[in-house]
Amino acid sequence: MSLAVVVHAAGDLRLDPVEPREPGPHEALVAIEYGGICGSDLHYVKHGAAGLSILKDPMVLGHEVAGRVAALGSEVTGFEVGQAVAIHPAIACGECEFCTSGRRNLCGNVHHLGSAAYYPHTEGAFAALTAVPASQLRAVPDGVSTRQAAVAEPLGVAIHAVRRAGSIEGKTVLVNGAGPIGALVIAAARKAGAGRVIASDLAAGSLAIARRMGADDVVNLAEGGTLPATDVVFEASGAPAAVTSVLRAVKRGGIVVQVGNLPAGELAVSLAELVFREIDYRGSFRFVDEISTALAYLGEGLDVEPMLTHEFPVEEAIEAFRVAGDRSTGSSKVLLRF
Repeated sequence: MSLAVVVHAAGDLRLDPVEPREPGPHEALVAIEYGGICGSDLHYVKHGAAGLSILKDPMVLGHEVAGRVAALGSEVTGFEVGQAVAIHPAIACGECEFCTSGRRNLCGNVHHLGSAAYYPHTEGAFAALTAVPASQLRAVPDGVSTRQAAVAEPLGVAIHAVRRAGSIEGKTVLVNGAGPIGALVIAAARKAGAGRVIASDLAAGSLAIARRMGADDVVNLAEGGTLPATDVVFEASGAPAAVTSVLRAVKRGGIVVQVGNLPAGELAVSLAELVFREIDYRGSFRFVDEISTALAYLGEGLDVEPMLTHEFPVEEAIEAFRVAGDRSTGSSKVLLRF
């Protein structure tokens, strides 16, 4: 049996024994070593839903994972038992207009690990042994630990967001919201050649992490700090009130990329700035294959340790989720160790 982190309903998170599935001919069985708790995992536990994806049955959580190949299907080539791998969490249809034009992240029939978007749900990877199609495996570079590689998935989200802004080389960038994704956007913006990176947040602890991740300056909004005018803004907080604030802060003709997930439903947002100051407001959803770029960055020495604030053995998953969901604990990325 394999121990798994399973959400049964809102407020009902359990550690359940599950029988690991034997890999099919084109699959691999991965012994998960580390997993990062994502905001969507927290939403399923707190609300029984993540956005429009509503939990109907118990579901294994987790999609930010890395481990080692435990077994390979008969038709799998290119990987070896014992090899360190990260897992791309999405399987797209491969046939729609988005899949065939390089935007698989927008596929309307994509299945994502640990998601209740479809029924039956797509089980996640917070289990000691997880079988996935070998096409989802990504080799971890030499010198990168599986602890670090577990961050490749959210780093891929950050890299995709930075790419949505176009070239930011030499530009002044604001990252609003210095939680885990915001911290990684700072690192990705640095790699993309941003001239100056500023982070803003309500929490001093998050801003301290932002500095260690590469921010030149920080703005503490809880202490009366104001958003500076910059060429590009990455809105990573997901707070509805922040949308109006960043639209007013970005320079005329600037770009705002919405990275943080906004609540479903209607929001009160002032959009007049879009017209009168000709601002581009762009969405950013997951990633295509930027997880591979993320692993390359890690192999080149990108340091994610400043944001890895907590680590728990899987047996303490319930406490790990509590810490991850409470910013007063000083948590950024919380890891489970399998």
